[in-house]
Amino acid sequence: MAQSLAGQNLKYLRKLRGWTQEEFANKLGIKRSLVGAYEEERADPRIDVLEKLGDMFKLSLDDLLRRDLAEAKGNYLAKRRQQKLMSETNLIHFVPVKAAAGYLAGYADTEFIDELNTFTLPMLTGGNYRAFEIVGDSMLPTPSGSVIVGEKTENLEDAKSGQAYIVISRNEGIVYKRLEKNNRNKSRLTLVSDNPSYQPYQISSEDVLELWQAQMVISKVASQQRWDVNQLASLVNNLQEQVSVLKKKYN
Repeated sequence: MAQSLAGQNLKYLRKLRGWTQEEFANKLGIKRSLVGAYEEERADPRIDVLEKLGDMFKLSLDDLLRRDLAEAKGNYLAKRRQQKLMSETNLIHFVPVKAAAGYLAGYADTEFIDELNTFTLPMLTGGNYRAFEIVGDSMLPTPSGSVIVGEKTENLEDAKSGQAYIVISRNEGIVYKRLEKNNRNKSRLTLVSDNPSYQPYQISSEDVLELWQAQMVISKVASQQRWDVNQLASLVNNLQEQVSVLKKKYN
């Protein structure tokens, strides 16, 4: 008897729609661990699960059990797959704070990236984009909880001083800062906060794993920061003190 292809087809169909295992499990009415077991072929999908899958994708049980859908040519699934590949550059993977630790370990793992939720923005085209949730007030007036959509900067040499980046590094993790490059010492980078209450600091260029230049900020309207006159005056004073320190340092 030929080996069932249900497990690998289930995985293919999930990825075709861009769903995580948790999302797919909810749609099928089963536990996430079962989806993992089916995809790794440690267990065979139950008939009731296959029936739900067939209804969802308009496929027969024979299609799910015996046909390699990923290799199918000229049918609905092949066309959907091609459309997905063509729009891949516009697909934005979202890294929430709770996934930050996993991202540091799996940023180069396509399987891990595929598990992240995705979305698209019609105004962003023709680039490699990723979205990161930030916490803290170091980049005020951009509030904590904002989502920064960044475009991949492939080479550190192409990074622009004064621009805001999501910086992925071995020692600092995922941070949102403005980048200052030192032409005299290219082995170090200075990371500057928009909130002048936070002092700039340096990291080693060799520690940088990825750079994503900020293109858009997505935040809740209710969380927008508002400044009063006293806060602004205090920030200006802090900024003037930092400028004085930097002048003395470089002179």
